[in-house]
Amino acid sequence: MSNEETAAIVPDTKDWTWVLERACPDCGLDTPAVHPAEVPALVRANAAGWTALLAGDPAELGRRPEPASWSTLEYGCHVRDVFRLFAYRLDLMLTQDGPLFPNWDQDETALAERYREQDPAVVSGELAEAAEVIAAAFERVTGEQWERTGNRSDGARFTVSSFAQYFIHDPVHHLYDVTGQPAA
Repeated sequence: MSNEETAAIVPDTKDWTWVLERACPDCGLDTPAVHPAEVPALVRANAAGWTALLAGDPAELGRRPEPASWSTLEYGCHVRDVFRLFAYRLDLMLTQDGPLFPNWDQDETALAERYREQDPAVVSGELAEAAEVIAAAFERVTGEQWERTGNRSDGARFTVSSFAQYFIHDPVHHLYDVTGQPAA
């Protein structure tokens, strides 16, 4: 095995909730300026970007730009799983009072699910499907539902509205991670 194949990814331990207060200096998304009702369209546009990327050469998609950075394929798997996780968490917020979200270790998931070995074409289809599920779920949110709450175990508390803003930054930022193109 090469160093690239055995290098561990350094876990991201940042608290990204700061994106609810100011624009991201890296990807350029001005999260506080995103109206939650815009999130479904942003999700669909983001998914289109990912499906276009995942249509590339499978060998290139699995290649890491550096040993300690995810490949395009790994990022695509992660974004697919973020779409799925946030759809689940949104459902919890809409059906339970102030739910506590189960913890999720994205790095452990990447290893356990063998992101690097997945078929990009399959990932692309699953990502598009998961994107449509979360986009449609946000489209169904109305009125006072935007103020329902949910909590992370680290104490972060979200309304559905702030949750939508926080959520959209992740796939947008990861598309930037892969393409280097800031949010429009």
